[in-house]
This record gives sequence, structure tokens and C-alpha cells, in this order.
Amino acid sequence: MIAIRLDIRSLQEAYAGGLSVEAAIEAVFARLEAVDDPGIFLHLADRKSLLAEAGALGAFDPVAKPLWGVPFAVKDNIDVAGMPTTAACPAFAYTPDKDATVVARLKAAGALVIGKTNLDQFATGLVGVRTPYPVPRNAIDPALVPGGSSSGSAVAVAQGIVSFALGTDTAGSGRVPAGLNNIVGLKPTVGALSTTGVVPACRTLDSVSIFALTVYDAYSVFSVAAAPDASDPYSKTVAVAPLAPCPPVVTVGVPARADRQFFGDAAMEAGFDAALAKLQSLGCRLVEIPFGDFYDTANLLYEGAWVAERYATIAGFMDAHEAEMHPVTAKIIGGARKLSAADAFRGLYALQAYKAKLAPLIASVDLICVPTAPTHYTVDAVLTDPVVTNSRNGTYTNFVNLLDMCGIAVPSGKRSDGLPMSVTLLAAAGKDGLVASLAEQVHALAGVPLGGTGWPLLAAREKPAEAADGIELAVVGAHLSGMPLNWQLQDLGARFCRTTRTASSYKLYALAGQKVAKPGLVRTADGGESIEVEIWRLDPASFGRFVAAVPAPLGIGTLELEDGANCKGFLVESAGLRGAIDISRFGGWRRYVSEVLAAA
Repeated sequence: MIAIRLDIRSLQEAYAGGLSVEAAIEAVFARLEAVDDPGIFLHLADRKSLLAEAGALGAFDPVAKPLWGVPFAVKDNIDVAGMPTTAACPAFAYTPDKDATVVARLKAAGALVIGKTNLDQFATGLVGVRTPYPVPRNAIDPALVPGGSSSGSAVAVAQGIVSFALGTDTAGSGRVPAGLNNIVGLKPTVGALSTTGVVPACRTLDSVSIFALTVYDAYSVFSVAAAPDASDPYSKTVAVAPLAPCPPVVTVGVPARADRQFFGDAAMEAGFDAALAKLQSLGCRLVEIPFGDFYDTANLLYEGAWVAERYATIAGFMDAHEAEMHPVTAKIIGGARKLSAADAFRGLYALQAYKAKLAPLIASVDLICVPTAPTHYTVDAVLTDPVVTNSRNGTYTNFVNLLDMCGIAVPSGKRSDGLPMSVTLLAAAGKDGLVASLAEQVHALAGVPLGGTGWPLLAAREKPAEAADGIELAVVGAHLSGMPLNWQLQDLGARFCRTTRTASSYKLYALAGQKVAKPGLVRTADGGESIEVEIWRLDPASFGRFVAAVPAPLGIGTLELEDGANCKGFLVESAGLRGAIDISRFGGWRRYVSEVLAAA
């Protein structure tokens, strides 16, 4: 086994210390040889050409090229110029002369493609065994399926062969393999990463995903790759906020206990309970939410509209070459031939109804935590019953892209039987930074090595001070994290910065006659207190929209903080104090709510 750790942080530190990129590439191939799994890669880069590409990078410069010399793998339904794209179907193979947009962006950042990885054929499956090639071996327990459809990508990362890998995720293919192989699987907001140059599964739902050993690595790659692409009609601009501290109170929705599905797997059920306890230890407020409509939404994915969409993408090929497809894949996609346009529209109508019904529920929490999969299946079990086992693997994943949510699968520990335990954090589109920030904290508490490498998770480094690229706003009451109006900040893309206090010259009042209970902050010449506030940052346009919506008697003025700095923040007009109660002695709205309002 090799001595070089290939997680991005460790590799960059090694480069800074004098490691040559040529030595890193040799270490990649040595690791590949040591793992000795012919099912991982379907095509490898020519070593001589790869060394020449590495030599052209110039001197190590992680600022100009943030992924300088970082080796990665690409799922074989994503184009890499000069390498065959097969989608795990040899009869479908072609050799593109142009990189997929996402691959081109990563190469431009200095990353090096090691090869193309195995998958469930045409990205149809969550098990990883629907391939005409050898099945990749699960990196933790070879008896288990590797997970699909991005099986080779997940195993390549979990075995420490590459630093990260690209997958795709339509039904859970970027999350289930991560959970089964004890690694991180980031599924961005649909459209955040271009799908130009990706063999479609369902074009309206497809998302390029990222496998990595750590949340930091996955999010670093996402930060480089995310950008709108005019050549992709489904591409959109998604703000990529830096990983930041989580707000003091994060409200996490979890499936109501009566709704949870584990199919008799007591170890997974206990592992999920343990993961929820970790979230509570991080200060998260757990709220049980009904999950029946999420399951019903998930069931739509392999009915009507979206099966027809899978068929539409390969109809010409399939009609001419069905005998050369994997039999399970052909049976699933071929089912679309029995569907009518009316069936597709019925599916679209049903989805829209579920979206409308679930939107308030999703908005009522900051994010949602689910098991990445409800149980673990062996290869033998899947081969015995390929459809039911695959369907169950999608219990907590199939609804996500249909509902336009982002998510990240992250190790949360080990089950009682020693197998990997993983949870997935989900949130509404655009909240990629929030789910990653909390996932990083969950991973830190997991106490497990990275993938199957045996490498420990390094202690988190202190993050550099965030650039002042927005306007800081001090909130004191109903806009605090976990409070009823915090969503107004989050919907505008506000980022939590820190908790602090005002100077000792303010009084805080509980205002009368408010629909949503609110305080008012007033500066006083004497007898004031230091009041707890949270600092959030908004871009100038969002700050302007927020201020314009603040209702009287509240307004935005300039506050003095305990360190002497000034910050924009909430104040109240003197007329708004009629009937108000002085609550300054509580030192902040949160304590007043917990000790007085909650007890009332």
C-alpha cells in the first residue's frame, strides 16, 4: 500500500512540501495495482500521456489552479476527450473529441483524469451489479453490493485510488454508493453542474455528483465545477457560498418514527437513532415530519413520465440493439413502450400536486435528515431479487430530484455489526452550502476512517476569515436561527457569520400587538445591557430587498457591537414601545422565548 494520502488537503500539503506530481501519479497506479479490482475502471489514461499532462501544469499553484495535480475518476457516462464513453454498454460506445463541460472545468483547475469508471448500465440502478463488466467490489465488505449506478466512482474513491470522482445522480446514484462505501456523496442542486457531455438518464432530473473522502474535498470540487453553461438548457446559476459555521440553531426534519422504513434491519434503525443523537449534540433541533408523501413521490420515478424519459434518450439505440443490453436494464426501460403520452402527463400532474403539498413542509425546517439507504444488501441478495432490492435502496433518495432538493450523503459512524452507517442531509434547491456545513460536523463525530483506506479524518483546520463580499446584518429576534422569520434571510441567500453581543448600551423590549412575537432594540444613554445578536451576511441586492420589506415600527440602523465595531441591525421606533415589556435582563430574545414564552 502507498504512503501518500490522496484526500485533497493531504495531497496539497504534500505538494507544498516538495512531492512531485509524477510521484503522486505513480502512487495512484500503485494503489490501483494493490487493490486489484478489475471492476472499478473501464478505461485508464495512458500513463505516459498523463505524466505529460501533469508536467504541463507548471509549478504548484493552488491559487491559480485550486485542484493542481489532484487525480480524479469519471463515471463512464460522462465524456472525456479521447476516452471511450460506453455507459456500461459496449455496443453503445463512442469516443468523444470534447470533454463534458464539468470535466473541462476541473481540468482547467489542474485536476488530472485517471480513467473512466464502471456503472449500472445507462445509469439505471442503485445496486452496481447491472453491468456486463466485472462488478466492482464494495470497499468495506466485498459481500455487499457496491451501490449504483455510480459504483466504480464510489469504489475508486473509497479505495484511495483517486482523490475524488464524478458520478451522476437521478434517483440516488450519487448517494447510495457513498453510503455503502463509507465516503461522502454530494448531490448538488439540479442544474448547478452542467450536464453537457453527459449521457442522459432523465434530462429533466439528472445531476452530476461528486464522491470524495471528506466533505471539504467534495465541496471544494463543487465550488470549482459549479457554473452556468449556455450549452445546457437545464443549467442554472446556483450561489456557491464558502463552507461556513452552521447557525446556532438548525431545525432538522426527520421522518416520523412511525413512518420510518428499514425493512427489518434493526442495525440500520439503531444506527439512524445514533446519528440523530449526534445531530442533537451539535445543537440541532429535531422535528418529526410525516413522510408518506415523500415515499409516494419517490414511487413516481419509475412510473410513467420518467421511465418514458429514460427510453426517449436511447430509443433509437435500444430499438436496434436491445439484445446487447443488460437484461434487467432493458426490461425496466423497455416498459416505457407500453406507456402513452397521457400516462406521462398523469405523472407530471401527480408530481405537481405532491410539490405543492410538500413545499410548506420542506420550508418549515432548515433541512431534512434521512438514512442514506434503509438497509444493506449483499450481491447474492440483489442477484436473487434485482428489482425489489434496488427499489428499496431508493426509499430515501428517489424523491429528491423530483422535488428539486440538494443533498449530501455522509458517514455517521458504524452500525452495531460493523458495516457503514450513513445519513443524507437534504434541503431545498440552492442550500448546498448549508447541508455541506452541517455534514462536515457530522463526519467529524463519526469516528471512522476514510472509506476503506484506514486513513483517519484529519482535524478540521481553522477556516480563513471570509472575504467581506456582502453587508453584515445583526438580527436580534424573530430572524434568529431557529426562529419563525429566519427563512426570510435564508431565502435571500444570507450566510450566518457568528454570534456576538451588542455594546452595553441597549435595552430590549417584547413588542405588543405583533402577529409573530418580536422584540425591539433601543439604544439608551444609561442603564443599558449587552444583548445577544446573530450576524448574517447578504449581498447588496438582497440586503436592499430585505430592508425594504422590514415593517414599522422596526427599522434598520447602525448598532455598536461589544468589540467596538459597527454593524447594520434592527432597531425600533420609540412609538413602537407602547405596551412593550422591558426584557433586557434576559440578555437576548432567545433566552426570553425559552424561559417565558415557551412556558406560557
